[in-house]
Amino acid sequence: MTAAIPDPHPNRPMLLRHLAAENAHDMEGTLATVHPDCMFRDFATGQVFHGLAGAERHYRQWWEAFGNVVERMPDGAAWWIDDETYVAQPQYVGRHVGPFLGIAPTGQSFVLPFAVFVRFRGGLLAEERFYYDLATLLRQLGQEAPDPAMLAQARDWAAGQPAGDQRVRIV
Repeated sequence: MTAAIPDPHPNRPMLLRHLAAENAHDMEGTLATVHPDCMFRDFATGQVFHGLAGAERHYRQWWEAFGNVVERMPDGAAWWIDDETYVAQPQYVGRHVGPFLGIAPTGQSFVLPFAVFVRFRGGLLAEERFYYDLATLLRQLGQEAPDPAMLAQARDWAAGQPAGDQRVRIV
């Protein structure tokens, strides 16, 4: 028998604080909600970001490329699946205002549904795993497919490895 998950969930205030800071593009406030040993995994690009420096690279990539915000999908759902794990179906909403994966800004607006698994440790966000369709995003930006070399560079950059011209790569 599984124990009931408390309602409201004890990690909910931290999650709401995190989302508010993230949507305000407040890096200091966002990082204050993240565990020092965190990991962010973007399955669409293959990028993995470790620690607070990695979390900062992750957020800067999205904020500088898209000026995006995260919002609940009209038909999206969210669940606490155990004491430390939250799963949601939100969407990114933004406009392509900076380089992303070697793609120059197009000015195109987009709506990108995604799924995210968030794990908490010690009351802070310790892991986020993002699942979305990169082709859906790229089509909205007027692109056919990602450049494999740019994806490889993006993965190296996410891991903190130097690789080529950062303006072309990600940010």
